Amino acid sequence: MIKAVIFDLDGVLVTTDELHFQAWKQLAEELGIEGFTKADNARQRGVSRMASLEVVLEKTDRKFSDEEKTALAEKKNDMYVKSLSSLSPLDVLEGVNNFIAYLRGKGVKIAVGSASKNTPLILTKTNLAHKFDAVSCGLDTQKSKPDPEVFLIAAQKLGIAPSECVVIEDSDAGIEAAKAGGMYAVAVGEAEHNKMADISAASVDGLYKTIEMFGR
Repeated sequence: MIKAVIFDLDGVLVTTDELHFQAWKQLAEELGIEGFTKADNARQRGVSRMASLEVVLEKTDRKFSDEEKTALAEKKNDMYVKSLSSLSPLDVLEGVNNFIAYLRGKGVKIAVGSASKNTPLILTKTNLAHKFDAVSCGLDTQKSKPDPEVFLIAAQKLGIAPSECVVIEDSDAGIEAAKAGGMYAVAVGEAEHNKMADISAASVDGLYKTIEMFGR
């Protein structure tokens, strides 16, 4: 029986992919790295900031110390956070607010499970913060997806067993993390065709029967 739904953030609740891409691209250009593309950016989806940085640095032969890498990751984040000033409730993806209300009406607990350390800021800017029972993000974790830590912490904060949780994700790393944590995995968006997922849909709008399908 399903008692909780855990949402990924970027690409599931809100759309900040373009802001991430532009910040990483700017950092790459400042380092003299050419050819950072949206395909590269797609590989960064769902993973930690440092893992995302490695996707950029693999395009150069230059070597960086751990301290330099930390500084570069922070520089990118500064660029990204500045761009969040334009974020508003209009950036919430279509159907999200209605689906949250639907889950609430079913008595289902809801949480966010995201690798982003900027999750609280994004939720506040988009007027979503008050709608969730728990938030687990990069501020809480030591390991990034596909490790299940972020989702297990969300379940713990909710007081719900992992086997009673559904994760909604748009990244392959997130789907793998959900399954590794013993949870049901629903793939949307970019991960729609992930074969590890229990259910797939083009967007949140296609998930209204999800809870019933999992036996609630």
